[in-house]
Amino acid sequence: MDGPTPQQVLRLLRRANDLAREAVAAGHHPFGALLVAADHETVLMTQGNVNRVEHAEAVLARAAFSRFSPEVLWSCTLVTTVEPCAMCAGTQYWAHIGRLVYGMSESRLLELTGADPENPTLDLPCRHVFARGQKAVQVIGPVPEVEAEIAELHLGFWKRS
Repeated sequence: MDGPTPQQVLRLLRRANDLAREAVAAGHHPFGALLVAADHETVLMTQGNVNRVEHAEAVLARAAFSRFSPEVLWSCTLVTTVEPCAMCAGTQYWAHIGRLVYGMSESRLLELTGADPENPTLDLPCRHVFARGQKAVQVIGPVPEVEAEIAELHLGFWKRS
């Protein structure tokens, strides 16, 4: 399963960050995710964050599972602004989405949000969640070239909430 090029990764992560901005404009937390087809260009689905429990990645993975076959999903990539939490990584795993691209690590997010009750991060990297499974989900991230762009949105959001 060939992965996206570095240029595709950057373009897709910036598109996910645009979705995170849209989520903020709609009154939600600054997270965005997309499901990308095997060609690494075609965006099949998009999702912004909904609330503390309905994270962009989990909502997208559940909807994708209902819409596409496991064979199609295994060739797809879930692209998200921030490393998925344990819930979202688990949902991606069960939905059978074969690749993950994320821009900023969960540990960096914790540095930005602190002990904010709206974002009680878990210190459980997604790679650890996937490593406990029976499927080899490919992971690309964090991506330093876009971290500052993603962090800027979070800094502005968490400081005012």
